[in-house]
Amino acid sequence: MFVRTESLPQTPQQHTTVRVHTPVGSAVVVWRGDPREADGRHLVEWSVDEDIHWGKNTRPAATAEPELRQEGDRLLMTGRLHLTGDDTAYLQMGHWLVLLDLASPVPTGLLDSWVQMSVESESVALYPYST
Repeated sequence: MFVRTESLPQTPQQHTTVRVHTPVGSAVVVWRGDPREADGRHLVEWSVDEDIHWGKNTRPAATAEPELRQEGDRLLMTGRLHLTGDDTAYLQMGHWLVLLDLASPVPTGLLDSWVQMSVESESVALYPYST
């Protein structure tokens, strides 16, 4: 997915963070590319280090449209949840997919439905790549 990123003030002990702007919202995430290239437009892959814990960090969404937004130190991602097997899934947020692991089963009636996942901002990272 193409996104626009802007670097944020950093401290020496901290991972490089950026504000990422997407068609469905913006949030602060960890930047896993060259810190000197943090500002700009990039084709990126998303990584989420938190698993889906149904009823804890993932629940049915209030709206049926993709969204990315920041609430304090949490990142809220809304999209359609699809299971892929082997305790993995992906969240479809507009035109891009975020691969996830399942820590607990998703209720059968909610497969391929709209969900909202709330994770720590520091658990979400962007990896830029070239085509």
